[in-house]
Amino acid sequence: MEILAIAVLGVFALGYLVLGGADIGVGMLLPFLGRDGAERRVVLATVAPFFLGNEVWLVATAGVLVGAFPDLEGELLSGLFPAVVALLAGWMVRDAGLWSRGRVEARAWAAGCDGAIVLGSWTVALSWGWMFAGLLAGVTDRVVTGPGAALAALAVATLFAAHGLAFAGLRLAGPLRARAGAFSGRSGTAGEAQTFALTTAAMVALGLAVGLRLPLAESAVDSATLSLLVPAMAAVTPLLLAAQAWVWWIFRHRVHGPSYL
Repeated sequence: MEILAIAVLGVFALGYLVLGGADIGVGMLLPFLGRDGAERRVVLATVAPFFLGNEVWLVATAGVLVGAFPDLEGELLSGLFPAVVALLAGWMVRDAGLWSRGRVEARAWAAGCDGAIVLGSWTVALSWGWMFAGLLAGVTDRVVTGPGAALAALAVATLFAAHGLAFAGLRLAGPLRARAGAFSGRSGTAGEAQTFALTTAAMVALGLAVGLRLPLAESAVDSATLSLLVPAMAAVTPLLLAAQAWVWWIFRHRVHGPSYL
């Protein structure tokens, strides 16, 4: 049962890194992909159908961690508290910018929301990098500091940005697509797909590297509790995958104009 619980946790966590990492990366590069307010609104349309669903993967990850690995969850939450607070603050700021941007037709308002999206996205990515810097070293009871931790956090944030850029190349059209392709160094649909596959593989490798450093088996709850939790989690997982696949199929076409954001 412990192996099944770890597998479900891995599916949710990797799903968030791959899917949520893409919309975070787009937000990080918003000023570069969109040179004015109108272009930025089109760029945001690339993530509009997905970002809320992508966040569900993170919520599901947290739920599995709390239910199946409560001791580890408590250690991580208390030890990584500063980074967790920064992550949540960046998450709220970014989502506030996304939800608010299209509500008022004023240039100053749009610019302020764009700033919130960029700031929040960078904060989220750097917060994950800060946490991963310690977790990759096997440190779960505190955040690590120093030049090495800063470089690791920046490297993780850069990976988020590259992943978002690759995603934007698959979703945008016209001059905006060319701009995203120029950044990634690939042209054409095949090249864009290859770039996204590479960044996806890198995100998965990062998640697996962190997971292998966590004492998951040792911190799992008793078998009786897992026998109740694991079937429920296993039943939810196909539904989440099916819903995600359906959304991606519905919005599979390239973006040519603004959305509700």
